[in-house]
Amino acid sequence: MKVKGLRWFIIGLIFLATVINYIDRSALAIMWGNENVEGSISQSLGLTKNDYSLILNIFMVAYALGQLFSGKLFDKVGTRIGYVISIGVWGISSFLHSTVRGLFGITFFRSTLGLSEAGNWPGGVKSNAEWFPIKERAIAQGLFNAGASIGSVIAPPFIAMLFVAYGWRITFMVVGSFGILWIIPWLLINKAGPKKHPWITKEEQKYIIEGQSIADQNATEETKGLSLKEILSHKESWAIVVGRFFLEPIWWLFVGWMPIYLFDVYGFNVKEVGMFAWVPYVGAAIGSIAGGYVSGKIIAKTNSIDKGRKTTILIGGIIMFLGLVATVLFGDSPERFVGIVFFVLFGFQFAISNVQTLPSDFFSGKSVGSLAGLGGMVGVFSVIIMNFLIPKIAEVSYTPIFIAIAIFVPLGVGAIYFFARNIQSVEK
Repeated sequence: MKVKGLRWFIIGLIFLATVINYIDRSALAIMWGNENVEGSISQSLGLTKNDYSLILNIFMVAYALGQLFSGKLFDKVGTRIGYVISIGVWGISSFLHSTVRGLFGITFFRSTLGLSEAGNWPGGVKSNAEWFPIKERAIAQGLFNAGASIGSVIAPPFIAMLFVAYGWRITFMVVGSFGILWIIPWLLINKAGPKKHPWITKEEQKYIIEGQSIADQNATEETKGLSLKEILSHKESWAIVVGRFFLEPIWWLFVGWMPIYLFDVYGFNVKEVGMFAWVPYVGAAIGSIAGGYVSGKIIAKTNSIDKGRKTTILIGGIIMFLGLVATVLFGDSPERFVGIVFFVLFGFQFAISNVQTLPSDFFSGKSVGSLAGLGGMVGVFSVIIMNFLIPKIAEVSYTPIFIAIAIFVPLGVGAIYFFARNIQSVEK
């Protein structure tokens, strides 16, 4: 049996995994509430906002370590088995949130969730490097990232509905089951890479391989990836490391804290959060696809990966910066606030699809997972710092938080321009 466009089935499954990933990780924030929200996690377990910050940071520490570990894991065992390990553990971890009785239990399963969910990102970047020619990688990454946005669109109303009907424990059981079930179609469809998959057509195989770098074309199963020391000896790698350090907090500010912001500032309940919190992620989903499309068009027109990536990253950065400033100046109602965040997350995903593609622009597939994982880990460290500071700053005002994050945008975009003077393969 031969399947036309097999690469799109592969990225479709990874898109679905990413949707599940974000439903799982969003559930805690949506159902957290506070001491005044009936039946919420916070009220039923007697936990505070400082406890939430601790739980969030334990997740992020595990997530950071998971990025690095899973990047090396995916480079070693491949994406097929790597994804089975990653999503299997995170599905079980999410399910077991239903059993917790206090702070220790929820922090433990949050840590195993973070450790395993981290694999989705280096795994996705590596899979796209294997299955797509260079000119299509940004749109593939855009589809992949759109999964995060769609998951964040679905999560608030879906989780709020389950919460209202069954409570938070049953909700964790339901969402945790999704990842475990996903493994079945993944193993059935992803039998091997494009060079050996029995279902791939000769035309698609040729199209993929000839559109990759010389290093990727010449790679075999025996080819070894570079060590992290070797990877970091190239200054281009630092564009990813430093760029993601400054850019990652923008996304995580809203993923981790927007529901809490709506609880605190506007006195929302879980149902009201479910009605509002999904809106900005529609913008993020559109931005993911648009950023990949625009980048691909520029590359096709100019035959320059450098122009395609940098132009798109710059446009996204400008939109992010203006949006974050607008949250301070004009975000004085829940409707205005979520509308402005719509554009912030549009800009973020417009840019980040291309930032996350950079490891495969610089290196062959045998090293992509390692660099993607390292970049993700470093990015998470800045998020951890942010999560420690937010509860303290928010006691007075959320305004300094938005201003600080806005300053991060030119620093992140500038780092990419500074360290990656010309975006192209560094492996000859």
